Amino acid sequence: MPSRPIRTRRGMRPTVTSILAPDLYYSSVYAIDLEALWAGGVRGLLIDLDNTLLPRDTNVIPEASMSWVAALKARNFKVCLLSNNWHERAPIAAVELGLDLVDHAVKPLPFAFLRALGRTGTRARETAIIGDQLFTDILGGKLLGMRTVLVEPLSITDLPHTLLLRRLEAIVLERRSPLS
Repeated sequence: MPSRPIRTRRGMRPTVTSILAPDLYYSSVYAIDLEALWAGGVRGLLIDLDNTLLPRDTNVIPEASMSWVAALKARNFKVCLLSNNWHERAPIAAVELGLDLVDHAVKPLPFAFLRALGRTGTRARETAIIGDQLFTDILGGKLLGMRTVLVEPLSITDLPHTLLLRRLEAIVLERRSPLS
């Protein structure tokens, strides 16, 4: 079921858990059912880089990520990397993967999401955001009415503020487990 923009109506407010609840939750990008996304009308994918496609503690893109991105292209998904990364590693990874990149994103703010949608040429309702963080990837996608796919991080290594947010994520995801 596609997500819808979060709207507040008189007497009805979104809960913290509803605005942070991913539409889908997988163990990794490799487990995502791409056929189901396509069948559900998804044509564009905005994908986080760090700890989603590239482990945080390395600059070497795993072969599995290279193959997965090739499969996305073969299925005709319109793809753009969307990263909060401010370092050279993001543009280098984008070139290696052969993907457009919107970096310095400041997710969950909508500006970079909108730029990335412009790069894919898709509308929010036909686009999914795939990432490893509730408070950046999933929240930003929900605010724009995108479908949201959470994956478990590739590495336990992370920035101090992200490690703090991971503790909050554990509370939100307490009763959920990845589909596969």
